[in-house]
Amino acid sequence: MSNHGLGSSSGSFAPYRNALKALSARTGTPLSSLVLSFGILHEVTAIVPLVGVFYGARAFGIGERIVAAVIAEGEEPIAPESGSYTGWARQKCRQWVQEGEGWAERVGRRYGLFGFEIRNQSNTARTVSEETTKNIPGRIAGDVANAVVAYGATKAMLPLRIGLSLYLAPGFSRRLIEPLRSGFVGLFKR
Repeated sequence: MSNHGLGSSSGSFAPYRNALKALSARTGTPLSSLVLSFGILHEVTAIVPLVGVFYGARAFGIGERIVAAVIAEGEEPIAPESGSYTGWARQKCRQWVQEGEGWAERVGRRYGLFGFEIRNQSNTARTVSEETTKNIPGRIAGDVANAVVAYGATKAMLPLRIGLSLYLAPGFSRRLIEPLRSGFVGLFKR
């Protein structure tokens, strides 16, 4: 019986392991440091556009208009057999609006943002806007709309964010993570 686990050199992960070892050697940083650097940069490249697009949409007052346009397009049926990229993009935008609305509500209720009250233990917190708009389907307004636009824009930037994180990870690792790791390890070697 052959062992194809992570520990074996002839397993299905061997090509990836060899590529990662080569990347580590080429950049001059340990693989663990590269992975940590990528993770940190990936989160930073999510938070920065999320906050930037939110405040940009708020400043220009475009959040509600963008969400309304996406919802209005949702009323037009899209033939699934069309296979067009436009149809796929419309579906993806509608999906991001739905996901963004749920995300904005969860974050809003947890931290008291976007006009939501902080949810108490009995989960009965409601806002005035929630009471007045709960009977209007598809109505997303104010900061919730801006948060939905920011969420969708951040999701749309995922390929760019991954590429940027991969590109910046070696330098970030060498200049920040490795010096911090060396200093931390040095404290315990004394």
